Amino acid sequence: MGLKKIQKEVDVWIKEHGVRYFDPLTNMAQLSEEVGEVARIIARRYGEQSEKESDKNKDLAEELSDVIFVVMCLANQTGLDLEKAFDEKLKIKTKRDLLRHKNNPKLKK
Repeated sequence: MGLKKIQKEVDVWIKEHGVRYFDPLTNMAQLSEEVGEVARIIARRYGEQSEKESDKNKDLAEELSDVIFVVMCLANQTGLDLEKAFDEKLKIKTKRDLLRHKNNPKLKK
């Protein structure tokens, strides 16, 4: 599924179930909260922190999906085409980093 389709599905969901978009500042705060939940899972499950019993059932995919949902809301309410922007960003990164990572001795471990 392309980003354009995901943005449209989020827009339809908001209009059918969410009443309206939260204002951009509220969505930005919500995005920070969701990213924090992702960070908590990763820090405890894959990092050096011990995982609390209450965190063991947390679903990383679900939390990442929450991040995507809020990002799509922000893109929709600010009139952005994320698919186009992502395609452009990938071109820029490909040109800029063509050999950068392949030549990075830190990645050859």
